[in-house]
Amino acid sequence: MIARTLSIVTILLKIARIEPTILIHIYSQSVKKLFEVIYEDSDLLAINKPAGLVCHPTKTDEYSSLISRVRLYLGKDSHPQLVNRLDRETSGVTIVAKCGVAARQLRKIWESREVEKEYLAIVRGQVQVEHGTIDAPLGKDRLSQVAVKDCVRADGAAALTEFWVEKRFHRPQPPQSRNLSEFTLARIRLHTGRKHQIRIHLAHIGHPIVGDKLYGGDEDLYLALVENRLTDEQRQRLILPNQALHAARVGFVWNGSEMSFRTEPEHRFVEFVNGE
Repeated sequence: MIARTLSIVTILLKIARIEPTILIHIYSQSVKKLFEVIYEDSDLLAINKPAGLVCHPTKTDEYSSLISRVRLYLGKDSHPQLVNRLDRETSGVTIVAKCGVAARQLRKIWESREVEKEYLAIVRGQVQVEHGTIDAPLGKDRLSQVAVKDCVRADGAAALTEFWVEKRFHRPQPPQSRNLSEFTLARIRLHTGRKHQIRIHLAHIGHPIVGDKLYGGDEDLYLALVENRLTDEQRQRLILPNQALHAARVGFVWNGSEMSFRTEPEHRFVEFVNGE
């Protein structure tokens, strides 16, 4: 579709004496403003969702959600559907089906748990073991003021998270302090797909994700965000503006072929790990 469009427009541009390469550059820049495309074919689209963007619309602004941006990218007659969804503050690989048939097929794959999902997370403290699993059921947190918050509870749904330590490091926190705080970069594989599973499990073992406003130990940070009253002191405590959780890889078998989509974390994430 893009090739046909460029061919037609190129003829018009020649009349107007405008270089086609200028058009290609403009198109490329406009796509980057929507999202980064990892992979695309006739049935699916793999996107690197930026942190801070919701998956489904909460406003009328067509740029305010990932799915509305996908509609802009595919065209007004498109009917895309999200196959997996990430929290607003989580970045990384998100799969979109371009039609209903592909959506149904892909959701069956997700429901069968035949999908490999790997994340990267920066957590507080130094995780002592190199590799471990967290097997703890999850359910609604009835003691919380936040309706969407879950917790580990004996009568909850089964949840299993596996992790590996990638790096242990120190950073001065807060900026004006000479004290060093300890952190760990962890690689995580989900074996179940419960709501907020990684965030809850890591907090459960004493290593909450950096920047997590809901499971970081003070849920008033989440309420302050929702109510638009975060103070500078609270932002300093959070360290990073978004929770340091990134969906780094998604892999599954699609139409007989093994598909694997990867993407790197955003620059703030990388800079914090590398001390830049």
